Amino acid sequence: MEKKTGLKIFSLFKVLWHKKKLFFLVWIITFILSCLWILPQPRYYEAEVSIAPESAESKDYGDLASLASNFGMNLGFGNSDAIYPQLYPDLLHSTRFLVGILDIKVKTKDGEVETDYYDYLNYHQKENVLMLPFSAVKMWMSSVFASDESDPEPAPKDGKRFDPFKLSKHTSEIIESVQSKVTCSYSLTTNVVTLKVTDQDPLVCALLADSIMEHLQAFITDYRTKKARIDYEHYEKLTNDAKANYEEARKRYALYSDANTNVSLKSIELKMQTLENDMQAKYNLYTAMNTRMEAALAKVQERTPAFTELKNATVPIKPAGPKRMIFVAAMLVLATAGTIVKLFWKNLIEWF
Repeated sequence: MEKKTGLKIFSLFKVLWHKKKLFFLVWIITFILSCLWILPQPRYYEAEVSIAPESAESKDYGDLASLASNFGMNLGFGNSDAIYPQLYPDLLHSTRFLVGILDIKVKTKDGEVETDYYDYLNYHQKENVLMLPFSAVKMWMSSVFASDESDPEPAPKDGKRFDPFKLSKHTSEIIESVQSKVTCSYSLTTNVVTLKVTDQDPLVCALLADSIMEHLQAFITDYRTKKARIDYEHYEKLTNDAKANYEEARKRYALYSDANTNVSLKSIELKMQTLENDMQAKYNLYTAMNTRMEAALAKVQERTPAFTELKNATVPIKPAGPKRMIFVAAMLVLATAGTIVKLFWKNLIEWF
């Protein structure tokens, strides 16, 4: 049986040797077609940023949670925040967050383009020249079968260029493009958030990675301090009102006291005592509100999270892809395998 199998393998190699011209032809055609496809593909670069966010876990469970994280587990003790580090990747791909990224200012390495990220994606992206005819046909088809109703960009809202609640079709496509270029991951074992940005220009890539991470930190800080900031603004208003009332009461008391310095009437004394008591009451209210305002301000500082930057963004030197040599080699291997299968299809069925 082994001898028979060996003879079959030998005969297969013999046939392959006789068909070497076919293989050379297949390799040449595959190599040319692979090069024609992969060489015009635009280069892209990758920039990476890593931070360690402040843990929101309770101190009582800190050691236990740290031990559990070594086994890839999250006990969830003390996570009072709705947005904790495990949700950062989901937050990064939310429309509300991505709309803010479109306003980031970017600049290409050659200095020829300096604009916001939306216009950069819209007007300054390179494309494979082989895909230009297909893109032209797609645009023509879209214009032919487009509905009569236009899809204008909604008006800005609250000072923002785009309203995340209502986006045009084109802006939605830009948002999807951003989602494919920006990835975020969180490690349960190390509690590290890693952000990776892919782009055709190395400087734009690094600027985006740094800006998006700052945008994320600002978003989390704004979320975690929102309640404390509202309380602070509330007590600040009450303190200012109480101070104004106290100043007015003190002014009334001083004017009345100066006007009746040498008067010893009982009614004057009672009126002066009433004004003094009113002034003292307003002063007590002012000091109480000021104390609460300072406590609220301290709460804002307490709730402000700390982020430790482990890896900063740097301008990449070498492109991350496309891997042209690997692509061509893979195509040659696939072409060789396909040719072998085509030549010995019946024999392989009988063999196996």
